[in-house]
Amino acid sequence: MSRFFIDRPIFASVISILITLAGGIAVFFLPIAQYPPIAPPTVQVECNYPGASSKVVAETVAATIEQQVNGVQDMLYMSSQSTSDGSYSLTVTFKPGVNLNLAQVMVQNRVALAMPQLPDVVRQTGVTTKRRLPDILLTVSLNSPGGRYNQLYLSNYAVLRLRDELARLPGIAEVLVFGQRDYSLRVWVDPDKLAARGVAISDVIAAIREQNFQPALGQVGAPPTEGPQLLQIPLTIKGRLVSEEDFGKIIIRNTPDGRVLRIRDIGSAQIDARSQDVNNRFDGKPTVGLAIFQLPDANALATADRVKSAMAELSQQFPEGVEYQVGYDTTPFIRESIHEVFKALRDSILLVALVVLVFLQGWRAALIPLLAVPVAIIGTFAAMYLVGFSLNNLTLFGLVLAIGIVVDDAIVVVESIEHHIAKGLAPRPAALQAMQEVSGPVIAVGLVLTAVFVPCTFVSGIVGQFFRQFALTIAVSTVLSTINSLTLSPALAALLLRQPGSRRDPLTWILDHLLGWFFRIFNWGFLKTSRGYSHVVGKLLRIPAIVLLAYMGLLGLTGWSYRQLPTGFIPSQDKGYLIASIQLPDASSAGRTRDVVAKLEKIALAHPGVQNVNSIAGNSFILSAYGSNFGSMFIILKPFDERRGKQSLYAADIAAKLGKDCAEQIPEASVNVFPAPAVNGLGRAGGFKFMVEDRGERGLQTLQEQTDNLIEHGNQVPGLVGLNTVY
Repeated sequence: MSRFFIDRPIFASVISILITLAGGIAVFFLPIAQYPPIAPPTVQVECNYPGASSKVVAETVAATIEQQVNGVQDMLYMSSQSTSDGSYSLTVTFKPGVNLNLAQVMVQNRVALAMPQLPDVVRQTGVTTKRRLPDILLTVSLNSPGGRYNQLYLSNYAVLRLRDELARLPGIAEVLVFGQRDYSLRVWVDPDKLAARGVAISDVIAAIREQNFQPALGQVGAPPTEGPQLLQIPLTIKGRLVSEEDFGKIIIRNTPDGRVLRIRDIGSAQIDARSQDVNNRFDGKPTVGLAIFQLPDANALATADRVKSAMAELSQQFPEGVEYQVGYDTTPFIRESIHEVFKALRDSILLVALVVLVFLQGWRAALIPLLAVPVAIIGTFAAMYLVGFSLNNLTLFGLVLAIGIVVDDAIVVVESIEHHIAKGLAPRPAALQAMQEVSGPVIAVGLVLTAVFVPCTFVSGIVGQFFRQFALTIAVSTVLSTINSLTLSPALAALLLRQPGSRRDPLTWILDHLLGWFFRIFNWGFLKTSRGYSHVVGKLLRIPAIVLLAYMGLLGLTGWSYRQLPTGFIPSQDKGYLIASIQLPDASSAGRTRDVVAKLEKIALAHPGVQNVNSIAGNSFILSAYGSNFGSMFIILKPFDERRGKQSLYAADIAAKLGKDCAEQIPEASVNVFPAPAVNGLGRAGGFKFMVEDRGERGLQTLQEQTDNLIEHGNQVPGLVGLNTVY
């Protein structure tokens, strides 16, 4: 086979060019992410029971839905939150690799079975089933710096003018509005006036439902009719009411003496926000946040750029006094990490080029193995595209490791050909002779290296998902390197290499004059080192028992050191933001929570490493719970360039400092500042979640007592901080 390509160097070059071209085109279509998609897919079910307590929601809604959803195909587990504002949220987690669209349909079918058993008001408000990706790509905060517009106006502007525009962008899975306050009409009634007139609240509700609807009246002149009809006119009537005055005129009842009792007689109607339980602020000012969730296979950087470009265009139509700002953004860390890996890739190529040049000591011989690098590395991108991989830290690290592997085969080929040239053969016969000797070993080495990494593809679970792309990237690049070493490398060697004593070309002459002295010193040192090594090995061969004993001792020391090192999944990293969880005592009012959040905003903004804060009162982002005593805050740190090299401005140190300041200055609440999760999708923040289950039916009170006892003792364990629960 090698003779075929040695005789046809153009054909060998075309093969390598096509491989490189395919990879070069594919790299522009590969998704970019920090890590491969390893988080198990989830489906979320949400509904609301207005006015119900958390216990009522758990007994009437949660129990009904979960009895039907439990056991859905490929489900790993499910967890739910029932909160005191009547909200219910169920998260169903499926096995990795499950089709998320199919999972959503299966859950939706199970929820449909539970619908007839749910309370009427829950069915009327609706039960939603949606694919909820756990990661927020970025948030867009809509602000009114001068205070011209309130949060109600900003919320409706975001819903009507921005959300749908952003949701249509490629790569966007969902756009969620934080602090959404839809316009709604609220009827206030005076209990004393109701009692004085003998009216029940159910009478008021029935009157509103009866008189605020859109009837279908039909048409005049529609067939069948008698006689000729010249016109066919649709009938319309004022249906749903739109103003406060209209609702005030709703008739509750007519008295026998002809008097009419209206809503305005026993109360008033007011157009206001439907719910004000959640309050969103950006840098201490009221705001509305648009949380952008991306699709699993979307390019994170390209998707974020589309969102920012769309917002720049949409902002040109903003009313005067409305501005936007991208606060929470996960893409800077992704850009920084990918950029650092590309730098490592660049440095690896330069080091390989330097080592090859120093050892082969000629540009012709060095060029051949160096050409194997772009063919194998860039060509791997095509294979990554075909199997659905992404450009992430693991695949790029695999390519960094592969650089040292892919040049080995080409170096073996070149050195073997040069060996035969040194014996007096011309380059082409030397190439033919060398390939007869090394083709088998080159193929064997490629298969052995591939066999080392391919078994990683059979590792199951999250660990398997994590390292599968890493292993296959190296395996593919190794296979391409083997192909290149059997085709292009011998063909180029037959063309480029020269016999000793041949006329030197200008580049060789320049290289000898510039680096000849270094090559001579290197060869002398290398020869001395080789002789010294051979001498030491010869001496050790005479005392094999001592050598084996030392070897066993080193193995034992390695095992002992391995056991002493701390273990973990993935180290926590500075991702450019922190997440704060705020919890006040049970039944604390929304006003108290907003005051605490305002204090935390001032503490965070005063830190030199903090750039912005985006706070949410009434919601616990980390624990996926709503309640008047909960709060969350995204603390956006200053850019990496401004904090690099300053230990006190690293995320972990900022989190520790803010946690200490909050403990001293905010004693009325429990405030925990968490780093970003090590892997997006596996938790909302750094750390872990522990579930305490009541398997003995001991009751809610006992469950809370035991959970509080666990937290009290857990916080005293070295290495554990911030244990808390919303239960």
